[in-house]
Amino acid sequence: MERNYYAINETTARQAHEMMSYSDYKVGSKTAEYRAMVDKAYDLADETAEIRPEAADRVYALADRYAKKMADNFNRDSSIGTRCPSVMISGAGNFPTRKKEKQVAAWESCHKEYQEIQGILEKISNIRYGKEVIKSGDEDALEKLEAKLETLKKNQEEMKAANRAIRMKDTEKGDAKLAEMGYTPEQIKQLREPDFCGRIGYADYQLTNNNANIHRVEGRIRQLKAAKEKGTQEQENEFFKVVENTELMRLQLFFDGKPEADVRSVLKSNGFKWAPSQSAWQRQLTTNARYALERVVNELKEMQGAV
Repeated sequence: MERNYYAINETTARQAHEMMSYSDYKVGSKTAEYRAMVDKAYDLADETAEIRPEAADRVYALADRYAKKMADNFNRDSSIGTRCPSVMISGAGNFPTRKKEKQVAAWESCHKEYQEIQGILEKISNIRYGKEVIKSGDEDALEKLEAKLETLKKNQEEMKAANRAIRMKDTEKGDAKLAEMGYTPEQIKQLREPDFCGRIGYADYQLTNNNANIHRVEGRIRQLKAAKEKGTQEQENEFFKVVENTELMRLQLFFDGKPEADVRSVLKSNGFKWAPSQSAWQRQLTTNARYALERVVNELKEMQGAV
């Protein structure tokens, strides 16, 4: 599969380097760094496509998406680097503190985006190892979600414990604590490596993001349990039959025959898709889906009244 690489602005990368360091910038180094990362994504896609050829198109599309997003992220990082020099380069006299604070905030946002982009690699890896996305219609969806929730909560506690160990005044005791938790010497070294803001350990946004995922999964579990307890419900209106299918976790609309083009347009604009296997227009069974159903009925009534 042909590998796609996107342009890295070497001029901006050099300018950013010169505003942060006295050392000479090696021409092409930022591009080389970028391409090495993209190659890892494509290598993973190659391995996945060999193991699961039916998923080849999907994983290569993800690799290309990774390449494009990483190029944008690299260029954004360099652009931020040109906004304000380091105090080492400019000197402390009349140093633009406020400007530096804005630069650091922009870098933090850029770094968060960088971490999110790395999630694309996880998606490719999940496809390789057959780790399916948990769908509400899966027979064992609740069990999968509860297992995922347990893992997320465990990760949250482990990150907090690692940060406490990292911040111990006695570094040796802190490292020993981390080793007891299962961290390798290399992993401990990485945790102690300061990021671009000088922070060590797990960043606040990592804990915040993981906590948000915990709440999201908890919400899905509550919603799924409530739907399962309620069971499949059916009702009819003047346009179609409505089925809240709690086995498939789909809100289904059944028409007598094929809807007219303008009706189909209303359905599509409200998130309903035709499912040939069910002979129904459907979308995932959620509160938003019920609101969408109300909109569909109201829009069809308006169309009917306009005739």
